[in-house]
Amino acid sequence: MPLPMPSPMPRDLTRGPAPGSARALTFPLTAPLSRRPGAVPLPPGPTRPNQGARPALDALARRIAARLVATLLAAAVAAPLGAQPAPARPEPQPTLPKIEIQAGLHLIRAEVADAVDTRMRGLMMREKLGTNEGMLFVFEQKAGHCFWMRNTLLPLSIAFVDDDGTIANIEDMKPQTEDSHCPVRPIRYALEMEQGWFAKRGLKAGAKLTQPKLFKAASKP
Repeated sequence: MPLPMPSPMPRDLTRGPAPGSARALTFPLTAPLSRRPGAVPLPPGPTRPNQGARPALDALARRIAARLVATLLAAAVAAPLGAQPAPARPEPQPTLPKIEIQAGLHLIRAEVADAVDTRMRGLMMREKLGTNEGMLFVFEQKAGHCFWMRNTLLPLSIAFVDDDGTIANIEDMKPQTEDSHCPVRPIRYALEMEQGWFAKRGLKAGAKLTQPKLFKAASKP
């Protein structure tokens, strides 16, 4: 902060300048404030805008807007088709009611998919299966019901099962493939398990699954 300046000694202005001093400066009392010594100039008053500059500014603004629009259009045209937003990832369906199925000495706890919507979603997007757990697909009619593995993350083995519980054939299925896996004859049931589950337990075509509420005993001739 600057130091304050000392005040000048007062003197009697009616006696004129002191002897030997410089000639005193005089000025009329009516002189403009800005002409007085030490006066601060007043700021200039408002000026009228230059009306001739407005058209030039408007033209410049239009040119800038036109260039911006052209740039955005060029970017939209040049964007690759592959840059479209990815579709939403399907969610796995909630756990379905379970039923117990006997396979030789082994007890399977299988979710039951017996409606169109639950059969369509199946084990899609599931990331794991518990020990001895799987999904049993139940159809209204016997037919050549084929399966694929779209949106299915787990490698699976599927057993196509006759009405009496006999395994018609077993197929291994790779994750996220669209290969068809079909029964060798019309069936009503299909059981999906972790890949290799049947082979590890010595179960193959001709083996019998037991579930009294589902599988009927084969009728005798």
